[in-house]
Amino acid sequence: MSRNDAAPGTVTAPPGRIRRLLSLLYVQCLIGVLAGAAVGWLWPSFGAELKPLGDGFIALVRMMIAPVIFCTVVHGIASMGNARAVGRVSLKALIYFEVLTTVAMVIGLVVVNVVQPGSGLHVDPSTLSTKGLPPEATDSHESFSAFVLAMIPDTLLSALTGHEILPVLLVSVLFGFGLNASGDAGAGITQGVEKLSRILFTLIRWIMRLAPIGAFGSMAFTIGNYGLDTLRHLFLLVGSFWLTALFFVLVVLGTVMRINGLRLLPFLRYMKEELLIVLGTSSSEPVLPRMMAKLEHAGASKPVVGITLPAGYSFNLDGTAIYLTMGSVFLAQALGIDLSLTQQLSMLAVMLLTSKGAAGVTGSGFVALAATLSAVPHVPVAALALIFGIDRFMSEARALTSVVGNGVATLAVAKWEGQLDEERAKAVLRGEIPYCAAPGADDTPEPQAASGPGMKPVEADSAVAAGTDRDPVAAVG
Repeated sequence: MSRNDAAPGTVTAPPGRIRRLLSLLYVQCLIGVLAGAAVGWLWPSFGAELKPLGDGFIALVRMMIAPVIFCTVVHGIASMGNARAVGRVSLKALIYFEVLTTVAMVIGLVVVNVVQPGSGLHVDPSTLSTKGLPPEATDSHESFSAFVLAMIPDTLLSALTGHEILPVLLVSVLFGFGLNASGDAGAGITQGVEKLSRILFTLIRWIMRLAPIGAFGSMAFTIGNYGLDTLRHLFLLVGSFWLTALFFVLVVLGTVMRINGLRLLPFLRYMKEELLIVLGTSSSEPVLPRMMAKLEHAGASKPVVGITLPAGYSFNLDGTAIYLTMGSVFLAQALGIDLSLTQQLSMLAVMLLTSKGAAGVTGSGFVALAATLSAVPHVPVAALALIFGIDRFMSEARALTSVVGNGVATLAVAKWEGQLDEERAKAVLRGEIPYCAAPGADDTPEPQAASGPGMKPVEADSAVAAGTDRDPVAAVG
C-alpha cells in the first residue's frame, strides 16, 4: 500500500520529518537508553556484557576534558583586561557552591527524617561485612589537607595527562595569568590556544555521535547486572531520593534562575541532549565540554564558564550532597541507631568536606559516603553493603542534579559578575538562536557579554565552533 493509499483516519508522518527527528542527538540518546533498558531486562547476562560500550564512550570524552578546560580557561583569562576578575569570579563561585551544597544537604536531611525509609528493617550490625564492597569504599580516605595538596600536579604537563579536574584548572589559571601578564609576547600563543580549542570542539562533536551507543551499553549493563528486583526491596529509599532531587532542581534551582531573570524549564529543554547522555551513562563527565560550549552560546562569557563550570564538578555536587545525608541517615535507621540532631549536624559538617573532589564519574557518590562513615563513629562502614546493590539506580539522579546545578551556577555567577548577555540568554532558551554545529558558522550572532569591573567583553567563539546538530525542535520559551 502506498502512502497515498493509507486507510482513512490513518495518520502518517512524512518520511523527511522522521529522518530529521532521528538525526537529532537527543532522540538517538533516548532510543539508546530505552533499548539498553529493554536488553538488560530481557537478556540480563548479555546486557551485563555491554558495559565496555559505555566505558569506551566515557573514556573517549574524558581524554578531551583536560585540553578543553585548559584552552577555555587560558584563552578566557588571557582575554581579560584585569586579572583580579579571576579571583572575584572564583570567590563568588565558591560562596555559591557552599551555600547551595548546604541547602541540598539540609533538604536531604529533612526528607530522610520525615519519610524514614530505613525504619523497620531491623538489620543486625553483626551480620554485616565489608566483603563484596569495592576496594575504594574500604580504603583509607585522604584528609582535607591531602585533598588540597593533590590539586598541585607533579609537573605542568602531568596535570593534562591525569584524571583530576582541579589540577588542570590550577595549571590553566596560572598559565592564563602568565599570558595575560606577557602582553604582546603572549598574544600569538593566546590566538593559538583559541584555534586549538576550535579543533578540540570539532573532535568532541565527532565523539558525541557515539553517545547513543554509550548510553545503550551503560543502561543495558545497569539493568542486566543489578536487575529491577533490587529496586523493590529498597524502593522507598530510591523513590524518596529521586523525588528529593527533583524537588531541589525544580524549587531551589528554579528559584535561583528566577532571581537571575531566567526560567528553569527552558534551560532544561536547552540541555536535554546532555541530560539524556548523563541519564544513560550515570556520569556527568561526558557532557562537560558540551556544557561549556552551550553556556557560552547562551551568553555567558568564556572566563566565567571556564572557571565556574569545571570548579563546580568538584565543589558543587548537589546530587551527591543530597545522597550523603539521605544515605547515611537511612543506614542508621536500618541498623536501629538513633542519631540525635547534634550527631546529624556533625555528620553534615563532615560531608561538606568529603563531598568535595568527588568527580562526576559513576560511583563517586558511594565512595564519598564511605569516606563520611569512616570519618564519624556513628554508623559502621560495613553498613554500605545494604545499599550497594541499589546505588547505581541513584547514581543517575546524583549526576543529573549535579549537572543541572552546575549549569545554573555558571549562569548565576555570570549574571552577578556582569558577564551574561541576558537578552541573548533568553533568546537562546526560547529556541530563537539555535545551537549550531557547523564550525565557523556565521549565522549565529556572538554574544556581547556585558563588561564587569575590570573585564573585557569576551566572545563565545568556541560555542559556535562546538557542539551538536542544529535542532529544529529545540527548546521553546
